[in-house]
Amino acid sequence: MNTYEEAKEWLHSLVPLGIKPGLERVNYMLDALGNPERSIKSIQVGGTNGKGSTVTFLRYMMNEAGLEVGTFTSPYITHFRERISVNGHSIPKEDFLEYAAAVKPLTEQLATTPLGAPTEFEVLTVIAALYFAKKAYPDVVIWEVGLGGRFDSTTAMHPMVSVITNVGHDHQHILGETIPEIAKEKAGIVKSGVPLITCEDKPEALAIFKETVEQNRTKMYTLGKEFFINNNNEAETGSSFSFFFYVQTLP
Repeated sequence: MNTYEEAKEWLHSLVPLGIKPGLERVNYMLDALGNPERSIKSIQVGGTNGKGSTVTFLRYMMNEAGLEVGTFTSPYITHFRERISVNGHSIPKEDFLEYAAAVKPLTEQLATTPLGAPTEFEVLTVIAALYFAKKAYPDVVIWEVGLGGRFDSTTAMHPMVSVITNVGHDHQHILGETIPEIAKEKAGIVKSGVPLITCEDKPEALAIFKETVEQNRTKMYTLGKEFFINNNNEAETGSSFSFFFYVQTLP
């Protein structure tokens, strides 16, 4: 590959591989590259609806606080490279080419193993991890889950906090038919000691989340219980709201 266009064409050639649930291929590539994801401070955002909006709100708030913020999102709106961005600026073509070229030999190695060749989304996740860790150096990276959670390639990251916006009936042929089944897949992003924040209010989904955070020895913060939103105003020029949360003080 000598140009960005060739790199993008190669990446798109992986599309026919479809969706392959599992983290083995992503971990294989990350391990071979020295685990760049371990040097990144991350937030992972999953859920059925509102993932993109949540990523955008978080990015702008942290930018306002003076932080450099990387984002990994899907799908793109205007051009492909915006899926990997820092402060809203897409990964440069030359950097995309550099890291695609670094990952390509690993995809060829994987194709010869029982794991099989990785998908486009898996490879793109690894390219993003390399770019953020080796070139861009943002203060925080926000990873938007592509599908489900438990086996999504972004779950190979090591977040400081996990977010699940809500649970609805989506991708039922993969995630399950019922809310508890889908909630279990989405709760798969929760890691040991990593707190979960959610706006979900369905008891059957919250029960799954509660069980998951207890198993992982962490905490859950829920809208209407630990944090609140009011004075919500929407207009053509934007929206505004007030955010409140409880801080637990030591005795």
